[in-house]
Amino acid sequence: MQREITKAVDLLDANGNVLEPGYAKKAHFKYDRNAIKAKGMRIKEWDYYCILNDHFGLALTIADNAYMGLDSITLFNFDDRKEISKSFMQWLTFGKKNFPSHSSEGEVRVDAKTHHIHFTLENKVRVLTFDVPNFKDKQSLSGKIRLSDVPEESMVIATPFDKPGHFYYNQKINCMRASGEIKLGSQIFSFDPQTSFGVLDWGRGVWTYDNTWYWGSASGLVNGKTFGFNIGYGFGNTQAATENMLFYDGRAHKLNEVIFNIPSKEGKDDFLSPWTFTSDDGRFELNFLPILDRASKTKVLVLESDQHQVFGYFSGTVILDDGQKLIIEKLIGFAEKVKNRW
Repeated sequence: MQREITKAVDLLDANGNVLEPGYAKKAHFKYDRNAIKAKGMRIKEWDYYCILNDHFGLALTIADNAYMGLDSITLFNFDDRKEISKSFMQWLTFGKKNFPSHSSEGEVRVDAKTHHIHFTLENKVRVLTFDVPNFKDKQSLSGKIRLSDVPEESMVIATPFDKPGHFYYNQKINCMRASGEIKLGSQIFSFDPQTSFGVLDWGRGVWTYDNTWYWGSASGLVNGKTFGFNIGYGFGNTQAATENMLFYDGRAHKLNEVIFNIPSKEGKDDFLSPWTFTSDDGRFELNFLPILDRASKTKVLVLESDQHQVFGYFSGTVILDDGQKLIIEKLIGFAEKVKNRW
């Protein structure tokens, strides 16, 4: 079942549960932090941007997980198969980062001695600025990226967990054209909007403690038109809808179930060997050739995280809602498996 929400609706009912579980192609759900009934310690809010082309990329995160805030910047060099990450943690933020309640309004800003990150909107263009004075070997990292041509349709989902008062509310905006530059010391990395694309992962929710999720995303050009996809599962009870969706020339096309086939070696996930993806209706059949695993494993008291965000190239076929088949050839993107106890 794929239940589409087509008009404005409150996200939560009087008990703090998802009122209308399902997906939408626009941000119809009204999120109000004050409507949450669960303990404040469980609230999680975040904005995550990832901008990629075939040679390099950038990921920016600002998150407020109540008991812990996290800001992160990653610079990817796909030619050298390397990445540099810098993360900054704060304790007991409890909503102090003041995330907006809708993806099309407000700003998110962090200003600290160690780093500055700023997300804002200027005439429907998303502007990302950042500065880290000591990013790598005493070299500074700074930049300003503009994400334009925001498509009219995107993936929006309201998903309950099988626990009262817990939910996952998320919007993924793919296929935004990226322009601007990154400076690392004396090096300059320039994003060309003809070849560079960004995705926004805009999330709000109350999560259960122990979760494993899978997420994949890519954006680029197919037949000279913007194309992308969002796939994933493990984010709660998806009986009403999955978050699997294709995007072509600004329009969204809904998929049902998509399965990640991660290879294994000696009983463990082998993230850097080729993966495959398949759907229950044959509309999403892709191979994935990894080039870089952004791996992170941490444990602090009762908090644990084991993350593998793998970047590489997708190839294969997808089928749109009208039956049109698209051939995908070496589309840069990522797929991840994350285990969190948080």
